[in-house]
Amino acid sequence: MPDPGLFDGVLARGPVRAEVDDRAWLQAMLDVEAALARAQGSPHAAAIAGACQSELYDIARVGAEAALSANPVVALVGALRERVGAEAAGDVHRGATSQDILDSAAMLMANRALGPLLDDLRCAADAAATLAERHRATPMTGRTLLQQAVPTTFGLKAAGWMTALDAAAARLDAVRRERLAVQLGGGAGTLAAFGDGGPELVAALARELGLAEPVLPWHTDRTRIAELASALGEACGAAGKPAADLVLLAQNEVGEVREADQPGRGGSSAMPHKRNPVAAISVLACARDAPGLVATLLACMVGEHERAAGAWQAEWRPLAELLRLTGSAAAWLRDGLERVEVDAERMAQNLKDLERSYPLAEAVPPAAALVDRALRARRA
Repeated sequence: MPDPGLFDGVLARGPVRAEVDDRAWLQAMLDVEAALARAQGSPHAAAIAGACQSELYDIARVGAEAALSANPVVALVGALRERVGAEAAGDVHRGATSQDILDSAAMLMANRALGPLLDDLRCAADAAATLAERHRATPMTGRTLLQQAVPTTFGLKAAGWMTALDAAAARLDAVRRERLAVQLGGGAGTLAAFGDGGPELVAALARELGLAEPVLPWHTDRTRIAELASALGEACGAAGKPAADLVLLAQNEVGEVREADQPGRGGSSAMPHKRNPVAAISVLACARDAPGLVATLLACMVGEHERAAGAWQAEWRPLAELLRLTGSAAAWLRDGLERVEVDAERMAQNLKDLERSYPLAEAVPPAAALVDRALRARRA
């Protein structure tokens, strides 16, 4: 596990952080090199795989030498060949180009990160479902345009969170299963270095890495990265919605929810009476960073000819950052929804205060029925 950064407690919560740091990137590249040797049937595949352990390499050195070739693969392959010795060196990286390794590593890293990310996202949706069922008929004031509107139930609000989180998780899962594909095309995406067996080699490499098999090399077809980025941005937005509601409902003037008490949590450096909803606040911080990263990755779709100059290099950092932020948002939201305390009495009192000013029609029965419908659809 990497040492925590200064802001990681807020912006890198949960297990995704370790799946997208520099060590994880390096290991993913090495895993692709090892898998390529196995897929090619190299007699030295075991020796190559034995040397593909990230702790054997100096990340700082590989990173510094990347400046000589505009990517870290050239330096890494040189170090790997040196480590396996002259007899096996010829079977390291045979026929591949640097982008093959980096793109495949990015897909492998994303696949690994999406496992714990989806687990947290689904658990957050489960927590929302529990709140929806428990409070299906708990009346509260509905609010539109930040003004008091007509009655609803807290269960219906939570059911809305649940359905959005479920939809975001389903889309991310589909991208993970169908769109995270191996990359292997060689110098200009023609598979020429592999002879007539190129397509079969791509299929074998995909099996080795547990990634999808593409119809063609996708060096300058960045729709896969764009779909992943868009799905991550959607998940961050879906997480941000309940976080925004919880922040507003936790205001002293409203007081309808609060985070479960924990020593030292929610405190202020200047105002000791405060009890800030730190989980919801942290989700919002991650969710507000995400759209800019999505936009950067979409801008990287435009590349020249058979290999882009700068576009695919520009993807590396924002992709890892977007995975990290979305993982953090999901982990924080899971924590917040599993710990939230609902003050039904305060909700009822706020609703009575509203009814003194405006005669309101009863809305609890239809709202509760909508909650039941949403929960039945989820179980189906």
